[in-house]
Amino acid sequence: MSRTYLITGAASGIGKATATRLKEQGHTVIGADLKDADIVADLATPDGRAHLVQRAGELSGGRLDAVIAGAGLAGFEPRAVSVNYFGAVATLEGLRPLLAAGTDPRAVVIASVASVHPHDTAIADAALAGDEEAALTAAQAAVDRGEGYAIYGSAKAAIARWIRRTAVTADWAGAGIPLNAIAPGTVVTPMTEPMLASPDMRKIVDATVPMPLHGHAQPEQIVPLLTWLTSPENELVTGQVVFIDGGADAVLRGDGTW
Repeated sequence: MSRTYLITGAASGIGKATATRLKEQGHTVIGADLKDADIVADLATPDGRAHLVQRAGELSGGRLDAVIAGAGLAGFEPRAVSVNYFGAVATLEGLRPLLAAGTDPRAVVIASVASVHPHDTAIADAALAGDEEAALTAAQAAVDRGEGYAIYGSAKAAIARWIRRTAVTADWAGAGIPLNAIAPGTVVTPMTEPMLASPDMRKIVDATVPMPLHGHAQPEQIVPLLTWLTSPENELVTGQVVFIDGGADAVLRGDGTW
């Protein structure tokens, strides 16, 4: 059965690869991005988030079967918090009523293995409190003390925690809508290619995200997990952060505590 998907970050990387696969399978895909998309919106801004929700309602006829919140930014800048956390939350919360009107609705956000890296608790806590101004202030403070590298992981840690908190609530699990995150390792996309092109940066990337199984991923390798989590076949998986990272999480955290 054909389903209607909305994908943010659909113009490149994982989002583009997923949109391509879904269209090949006969599904309808509404893409959102900064350019080259059905919905052009900047999710770093409240106006952009509101525009996404409005246009999604218009283009979908008021119903969606699945949402993949894939828009992301990998810079050492406060704006990354606005996109990676607040933009993702606004996408999922804003589109939830459309999902509630859909058939076998599902939602996934793209987090990152960076969510398990040491992070700035001031950024993550402010984000989870819904205080974007405080989160941006904390992010700028990190930049000022030379720790801008912590911004990306802090935002991804916050969105992973938000998923865990939110998925089991009445609005999601109670409404029959599975809500999950995936946590890729290093994926070769336009966002990561500049880092991987530098031998020095590549060493840092590989040290912080060790991937013993096959090394760096291609976007197409992430697609099957996204399509399954957002399919009707996924009836019980919710509130999970599923690592698809070539073993990076297992290397970084070991066997953990069970």
